[in-house]
Amino acid sequence: MSRVIAGVFAASCLALLVVMGMFAPEHLAQPDLSQAYASPGELPPFGADNRGRPLLEYAQQGAQVVALPAMLGGLVVLLFGTLGGLLACVGSGRVQAVVQGFGEVVGALPRLVVVLVVALLLPQDMRGLTPIALTWALLAAPGAMDEAASVAGRLGGARFVEALRAHGFSRARIYLYHIVALNLRPVVVRQAIETVMQVVFLEIALSYLALSDSQPSFTHNDSVRSWADILYLGYQVILDVETGHALALGLGLVGVVALMSLSVTWAVRAR
Repeated sequence: MSRVIAGVFAASCLALLVVMGMFAPEHLAQPDLSQAYASPGELPPFGADNRGRPLLEYAQQGAQVVALPAMLGGLVVLLFGTLGGLLACVGSGRVQAVVQGFGEVVGALPRLVVVLVVALLLPQDMRGLTPIALTWALLAAPGAMDEAASVAGRLGGARFVEALRAHGFSRARIYLYHIVALNLRPVVVRQAIETVMQVVFLEIALSYLALSDSQPSFTHNDSVRSWADILYLGYQVILDVETGHALALGLGLVGVVALMSLSVTWAVRAR
């Protein structure tokens, strides 16, 4: 697969996610029991739930729940990773000590435990995926910073900057083009898109956990449906309930996010 094809596919997946979220209905359609468990052929494009409501609306609301918070989390990791790589080229021992201390303290925290604590501490009227996504991104930032710093170290760090300065390049061109665009880009973009995928999966996991215990959701209002609702409905196929179409839709949405992540990684890989 060429970089262009991978990039176009990833952009298409992201656009699909954003557009679905933008056109998500505020509330689900009224139940129509005559359409209960309708297949995609009976109620295009994805069929219906156990009360005859279109699964398309579930997919749209789920996309709305994850799209913006996941991208914010990815952006935070992207910025921290870039900062870590640039600071590695400064050549200051004090700066390196601060960065290393931040990485060791934050990196030692158990991510899932911290995320669960944050989710539980949020007041019911303030619950949403954004604070959880930002928490996850901050916990993932040290890994991105370390990897970016390793790339900068292999370039030569401060010596690389001084060598290019000796050839007449400005510091802005050196840092933004030679270091970030040419060398750090594959690393920080990969870390960012992985965080986007992780936030989506985290939302599904937290929502599924709340559904299984009949608890209010940690990530969205009770009037909104998550992709976890689709998977929760779909798993009932093992109980001989006609929800195979819901399971296929849920797994398909998860697959789209995973393929988007892989495509972005392929598109920005180092030459």
